[in-house]
This record gives sequence, C-alpha cells and structure tokens, in this order.
Amino acid sequence: MPIKIHDNLPARKLLQNEIVDVIDSSSAEKQDIRPLRFLLLNLMPKKLETEVQFARLLGASPLQIELTLMTTETYSPKNTKKEHLIEFYKTLDDVKNNFYDVLIITGAPVETVPFKEVKYWNELKKIILWSSKNVFRKIGVCWGAQALLKILYKIEKHTMDKKLFGVYDHNLNQEKRYRLMQGFIDRFPMPVSRYTENKKNEIKQAGLEILAFSPSSGVGMVRCPKTKDLFILNHLEYDAITLKDEFLRDKSQNTIIDIPANYFPNDDVNLEPINRWRPYAFLLFTNFINEVYQDVPFNFTKISN
Repeated sequence: MPIKIHDNLPARKLLQNEIVDVIDSSSAEKQDIRPLRFLLLNLMPKKLETEVQFARLLGASPLQIELTLMTTETYSPKNTKKEHLIEFYKTLDDVKNNFYDVLIITGAPVETVPFKEVKYWNELKKIILWSSKNVFRKIGVCWGAQALLKILYKIEKHTMDKKLFGVYDHNLNQEKRYRLMQGFIDRFPMPVSRYTENKKNEIKQAGLEILAFSPSSGVGMVRCPKTKDLFILNHLEYDAITLKDEFLRDKSQNTIIDIPANYFPNDDVNLEPINRWRPYAFLLFTNFINEVYQDVPFNFTKISN
C-alpha cells in the first residue's frame, strides 16, 4: 500500500524515482480504509533528506500510511526555506486537536548542548506531554530518543571523550523473543553518529528493555514493555552516503574527526560506502507498523490507562 504525503512536497518526486508507492489525496479518499496516521517531528537541519529517509521506510509497508510533517515554532532551522516550512509543516497548535497512531521524533544536531539549553526544549516537552494523550505510540531516533528518555523516564545522556562515528554491529537481545525484531539476525549493523550515550544500567533501572547492544558503541535500541514506544539511539534510516557527508562537513569546518569506523571500503575515503543496514531498517519499520496496526483501536481518540 502507498504512503500519503502532501501532493506538492518536493520529496514526492525523489520517492517516486525510488519506486516508493506514493498516493495523492484524491486517490486516498476513494479507498474505504483507515490509514495509519504518522506524525514526523523533523528536527534535522536537512529537512528534505530526512523526509525522504523516513517516508521511504514507511512507504514500504503493506498498509496505507498518512504522513504529516511537524516542526517547532520556537526555533526556525537555517538550512530550510521558510516557504517550505509554511507549506508542508505543521506546529503543535495546528495538530493539537488531532489524534495520531505514531509520533516519530528525529535526531537533532544539539546533543552536546544540555537539554534545558536547547532552544525548543520547553516546546518539545509540551509536544511529548500532548502526545501522551493524542498519540498511540512513539519512536525516538538518536537525540530524539534521548530526549524522550529524559522527559519520560528522567534518564540522562552522558558525554563521551570523542564522537562515536561509524557502522557498528549490534547483538540482538537473546533473553526474550520480540515480534518487533522478527526476521533480524543475531548480529546486525547500524550507523552511529553521536557524542553522547545512554548507560545500560540506567535504562534497565527505569524498567525498559534493551533490544540491541554493541560492545563497541553501547546501547543501540530500547523499548518500553508497557507502551511499546521505541527508542533507536542510532540511525538505521541513514542513506549510504550520510556518514560520508557528515565526515566531509566536519573536515571542512576543521573539526577533529576520525574516519567513520567500518564504513569506507578499506578505510579509503575515495571509495563509495556500501549500505549494509538498509534491509534491517525496512524490516524494523515494517514490524513496528504491523504491531501498531494490530494494537491500535480503529477509532482511536484517547490513550487508555
């Protein structure tokens, strides 16, 4: 089934070029089904790139997905034209009376900043508080996951000595079988790009489950057993060249940065990296969507306690 996005969204053409099924509004209205409604709070500086990355994964589902894009009102990104935000993005005031099946909170380039000093931190807390009543399930990615863990469970992020950067193998939790991880092999790769981490013992003390862990990069994926909210501390959604772009950006700014680990063939920056993690990104999101579809009420209007 296709994903429904704004008819004029520039990402539409890029998705269609990738043979991602996209449906227009008029066609969607003719289908006698209830689509799953996803709200993407896009905090990344490159909005278009992130739109494509997540819409690609959602569009692979056999269920119809309706994607709404969301941004913060208290902070306007410098890398995105204001006209694009006005035409295609919503704020909390725009959606506060709506109900959504899933809220996705992306990463953001603010992880070295203390939470309370992030310009939109208070607004983000309001969004997450609102989502506790108006959203059935949540996904946090990288800093978005850390923000959710902080606000919902008071779990702190911890600064590391240097940036954890590269593609690292993660071990699947073998203590319990999860429908969400069905089809995953015992060890799978995930791109990592962060200066901070969340401690394994603090996550367990909060009653959360660790789904994937790497001896090299630490906790990779966490879940709340009660709400089934998902916290992905790394970047399965990344394109093959995203880490390369980040590496070249940092080098151009004279930032001290290592070559991404386990990424460039033979550690040669002149060779194109290979995307080894995409099958697991598709699998994870397909499994997640399937779980939501089975769990969410058809007429979802409130969270039951």
